[in-house]
Amino acid sequence: MDLATPISQVPKIGSIYAKRLKRLKISSLEDLVYHFPFRYETWGERRKISEIALGETVATAGSVWQIRNIRTRFRKNLTLATINDGEASIEAVWFNQPFLTKTIKVGIRLGLAGKVDLFSHKPTFINPEYEILDKDSRRSLHTRGFVPIYPETARLSSKWIRTRIRQFLPTLLPKIEEILPADTLTRNQLISRRTSIWQIHFPTTEKQIKEARSRLAFDELLITHLQALERRQAWQRTQKGIKMTAHQEEILGLIASLPFNLTEAQRRVLKEILSDFSKDKPMNRLLQGDVGSGKTIVAAIVAYEVFLNGYQSALMAPTEILAIQHFNTIRATLEPYGVKVAMKTSSIKRKEPFDILVGTHALISQAADFENLALVVIDEQHRFGVEQRGALRGKGAAPHVLTMTATPIPRSLALTFYGDLDISILDELPAGRKLVKTYVVPPEKRAGAYQFIRKHIGQGRQAFIICPLIDPSETLASAKAAKSEYKRLREEVFPELSLGLLHGRMKSKEKEEVLTDFRDKKLPILVATPVVEVGIDVPNATIMMVEAAERFGLASLHQLRGRVGRSTEQSYCLLFTESPSKNVSARLSALQKYHVGLQLAETDLKMRGPGEIFGTAQSGFPTFKIASLTDLPLIQETRAEARHLFSEIGLKHLPVLKAAVEKQKLIPPD
Repeated sequence: MDLATPISQVPKIGSIYAKRLKRLKISSLEDLVYHFPFRYETWGERRKISEIALGETVATAGSVWQIRNIRTRFRKNLTLATINDGEASIEAVWFNQPFLTKTIKVGIRLGLAGKVDLFSHKPTFINPEYEILDKDSRRSLHTRGFVPIYPETARLSSKWIRTRIRQFLPTLLPKIEEILPADTLTRNQLISRRTSIWQIHFPTTEKQIKEARSRLAFDELLITHLQALERRQAWQRTQKGIKMTAHQEEILGLIASLPFNLTEAQRRVLKEILSDFSKDKPMNRLLQGDVGSGKTIVAAIVAYEVFLNGYQSALMAPTEILAIQHFNTIRATLEPYGVKVAMKTSSIKRKEPFDILVGTHALISQAADFENLALVVIDEQHRFGVEQRGALRGKGAAPHVLTMTATPIPRSLALTFYGDLDISILDELPAGRKLVKTYVVPPEKRAGAYQFIRKHIGQGRQAFIICPLIDPSETLASAKAAKSEYKRLREEVFPELSLGLLHGRMKSKEKEEVLTDFRDKKLPILVATPVVEVGIDVPNATIMMVEAAERFGLASLHQLRGRVGRSTEQSYCLLFTESPSKNVSARLSALQKYHVGLQLAETDLKMRGPGEIFGTAQSGFPTFKIASLTDLPLIQETRAEARHLFSEIGLKHLPVLKAAVEKQKLIPPD
């Protein structure tokens, strides 16, 4: 047998267990070896029966003096056993496992581990773990020391998995190759790969578990970094970019004509992008900018540079609302300079010639033809699939690519998962903007909040009220739905005001009519789902009220908050929750404390892990068996080591590591 042996061909497994293992994505012996425990039962060393106290969780061993099945008057099946270690006896009871009498026989030596409580007025092991011991009881696998607990599936227990791994691992371990060079192990104080695999399955100390997890997590993160470096190298090798001539005077003239001053962050990012244009390699850059930080105007300015060089640009947004917003901004900025800006969505068909085409996924259809596409801008890039993004890039001959996101990803994580991209960060808000005052509002202050909204509307301002659902849900009864809440607010709370309703199921024309009325101040209140999270710019709106705020990640709440505070007027964000959870309270309170997306992302990372940060983007990120995205120091260490191995040595000189990089099935974010 070797690591590649199909699991169905392994003795004592067979076809039935092979089908069950397939549900755990185990199809070979190698998959079984790399099926790691996610926690450990800690039974400790065995104790004499005479030393066991009531209420303890403990391990012991002894001979079976008696075992029998009984049926209680309440028709429950009990298996009762008496265990003696030569000095004292103790009872054990199992519920609804009458088959145990066929396995556990009088006279055999039995290991037990579990909690001891009173049963029939006597200290008794209640449903303990058990195993039959041979003469050398030190070779215990299930009832002593650290016992690994694995991801399981129906009719496949950790005990079964543990037994099989212990059976095969001694034979397979010598066949596992070390993937890291010796100096990498020394420099990072790592144990060998073989040792780590043995210790992750069968540790004898906490230290061994820590050493094993550190080594295996190091491997996963290192390989992820190396994959990103390979993608970057492949991009640069296979693509010859469009080198552009700088038009500094014209660009400075455009910037000077803007009705506002660019922030220093915007000027820095523009310099980075325009520098990329001067090279003969295609740009592949991620622009991460907070809500309202001015990403669109940056895209407009660099698209103007492309126009001055005689080429076309494309900007793809995930929703029609956001695409229209970009179109209006870019057209107002560039049309006075002779730039033809056109729009294409599923409901808006382009016919006129263009220099810049703004749209949704409709840009990748066959009907969207480009004569000389040189710049692709993809906004909220995580909302598009790899194929969609690739299809748009394919509309030109190696165009420069600028991906933009307002989803705040901590820099260390961005460097891990977008290691093949250059990263620019807009970390400043435009001058004159005031911080949005944010409050977590308890249910008893709801009436006061409505009065607060009414007061500001009386002063000529407008408000958003956000609900997590479109229609009511029986399973989420506490979460308000936009349709029913719109009706209640219009009839009971604000009968004297005009309210608008906006949600994702409305037709494009209906959405645009509602948004136009809201922008034109005909609707003082807009009740909506999170469809307004991106792409709506109404400077007169100064209140954002969010229902069931606990159902949103901090990143989403921060983006919703970014829909207000877009003028020099003071704005407010009111977060409502009926959850009594302290964790919910602490998480929402972070929005009161932090106003920068990156700070909130770091907070979410520490409090809840990476899932909440990435939201819908999560499916585009790798799933690790051991590594954690919250281990920022290890992320930095492995990134530095990956760069050293890739640049200083080269993967072609490290064939075992190169094979591991090609083999590890992680989904790249592209």
